[in-house]
Amino acid sequence: MEQPHVLIVDNEPEIVQLVKLHLRNGEIHTSEAASGREAISILEHYTVDLIVLDLMMENVNGWEVLHYLQSRQLNTPVIILSARHLEEDKIKTLGLGADDYVTKPFSPGELTARVKALLRRYKPAMYGNKISCGSLIYDRAAQQIEKPTGTISLSPIEGMMLELFMRQPGRIFTKQEIFKYVWKLDQFDSNSVNVYINFLRKKIETDPANPRYIETIRGVGYRFVGGQHESQN
Repeated sequence: MEQPHVLIVDNEPEIVQLVKLHLRNGEIHTSEAASGREAISILEHYTVDLIVLDLMMENVNGWEVLHYLQSRQLNTPVIILSARHLEEDKIKTLGLGADDYVTKPFSPGELTARVKALLRRYKPAMYGNKISCGSLIYDRAAQQIEKPTGTISLSPIEGMMLELFMRQPGRIFTKQEIFKYVWKLDQFDSNSVNVYINFLRKKIETDPANPRYIETIRGVGYRFVGGQHESQN
């Protein structure tokens, strides 16, 4: 079976070698770049399955790489690996399309687990690729949601979260349950769940401020209601 291909982008050689060693021990092929410019050059010539990306680099930084991915409409999953610990940095990178954020110093074993978890989500399972609920159809293979008004692309995290809801409409999920299902980790980060719920609502709801698909159950979590309250006008 073909090994997944991960691009490691970091200007610290020791970090690159550490991540490379653990990923290759996990049967993951890697390429390496010491700057954002070098990373973009690789992405222009090769297809990668996932990117591990530092933010603070000379000659095109991590933010600019995220903007490049957006401008090319590349849905390659990205894990940020950065010494920056500020919450606003995490929120900003998630808003630019990153799927996860790991701060330095870090556990290489945990990073490898996160990489593998994200790769599993990015590669659709062998069973049915389309899930329908109400007027929404989620195409797992294309990572797209089909609405009466058109088709919208989802990130791997958004798709994983939507699939969880659509497979069990009406069930109330706690934030802890959602986090563990999507990120496959025991550590709980409520903010990550909130951020991606907001992203998802902006893509599937007619009015994200008054959601008709993903309901907030105050003090508990969220529930997918399949648009059953949507206006028939």
